Amino acid sequence: MKRSNLRLSVCSFVLLLATVPVSIFAQQAQAVKLTLKDALTHTLNHKSEALKARLDEESSVYKIDEVKSRALPQLNGSGNINYNPILQLSAVPGELAGQPGTTLLIPFGQKWSSSAAISLSQTIFDQSVFTGLKAAKTTREYFQLLSQATDEQLIEQVASSYYQVLVSKQKLEVIDSTLATTKRVKDVIEGQYNNGLARKIDLDRTRVNISNLEAQRRQIINQIQLQENTLKFLMGMDQTTAIEIPAEVMNDIHPQLSVAPELPDVKNLSGYQLLKKQETLLGLQKEAAKAEYYPSLSLSGNYGYQGLGNKFPLTNGKSSGVNWFDYASVGLSLRIPIFNGFATRSRIRQADVEIRKVQEDLKNTEQSLQLGFYNAQTQLTNSIITLNNQKENVALAEEVFANTRNNYNQGLAPLTDLLDAENSLTTAQNNYSSALLEYRLAEIQLIKAQGKLKSLLN
Repeated sequence: MKRSNLRLSVCSFVLLLATVPVSIFAQQAQAVKLTLKDALTHTLNHKSEALKARLDEESSVYKIDEVKSRALPQLNGSGNINYNPILQLSAVPGELAGQPGTTLLIPFGQKWSSSAAISLSQTIFDQSVFTGLKAAKTTREYFQLLSQATDEQLIEQVASSYYQVLVSKQKLEVIDSTLATTKRVKDVIEGQYNNGLARKIDLDRTRVNISNLEAQRRQIINQIQLQENTLKFLMGMDQTTAIEIPAEVMNDIHPQLSVAPELPDVKNLSGYQLLKKQETLLGLQKEAAKAEYYPSLSLSGNYGYQGLGNKFPLTNGKSSGVNWFDYASVGLSLRIPIFNGFATRSRIRQADVEIRKVQEDLKNTEQSLQLGFYNAQTQLTNSIITLNNQKENVALAEEVFANTRNNYNQGLAPLTDLLDAENSLTTAQNNYSSALLEYRLAEIQLIKAQGKLKSLLN
């Protein structure tokens, strides 16, 4: 009796341990439902490129503070203590000590010396400081634009990858539907064959068709896995996280030929604005080089306290032979550049060449952005036409397949016609899915050309 109870307890314990991991894995396997907005939001909050761009933006604030410090007072303190075990001897004529014709070696100084001092300096005029402040502010604006451009690039990549996954899943649904239909046809033919009403070749053909569809299905499943892994990487999401993309997103696509507006002002786009800000920075670099021609003026002040004696000065005073005294100084320092071998002129000319190069880049970028808009507009228009044609083609293929299946069931059409109609329907549905993807990608490119990629977050 005791043994049976013991066995029951052990079995219960083992079953309990066995069910715990199952529940844990069940929780881990629960997929995260992911809309496009969710995917983009996660990307901007977790992807390293977006986070680094924000860190650069934050760092630019500290660079401004660093440049500002050059215009603020500079205060420094110092202190030292020295012991001279052997004092340096100085030669003096013996006449000074009533010993004409001799040279006396007399030590000068004290065994111990100690001092503490504080110094203050203030820049009154330095053109390079003022130019540096302007450059620091412009640098911050540059990194803000760079952060915005990085966000837009990530949005474009994630949105494109998101729709690739979505379209592949739609193709999988098409294959699953076709496979289910083909298996039903196979079951019917197999029943007819067993009753002597169908040929073996017809049954073999349906089996081959099922095998081909299953092979296609495995390929698409593998493709979806790879695409999901890529999407999670672009989002900055852990690869172990399961995701689920709602299929109803594709049903929200209602293409219209009027969605392409007129050419936007490309000078307001981030790519152009970045180059303009770079041009401004190079202009300030040129001004900084010119500032080397300007004189600079600064104010300085020092105050110190010193002790000298043959005993340790920090614990002894005048009564022990240690003398303490203070000293101070105030001054103005003027620096006037006169000639440095044309180094400043060379730096100015180098900066001027860089400015002209950026100006050429601006012209090319403006033309490139215009080209991108018109190409995206043309591609979107063509994608809409193709999408509408494929939609009509799917409807026609469905009608042909339905009629052919009905004729086959009534013995009016051979199996070959039914399989051909089925393959045509599958091809039409896949072509429609591909057209949907092409439309979405073209739409993303047009939104990018308009500078409105962040509208996908709404």
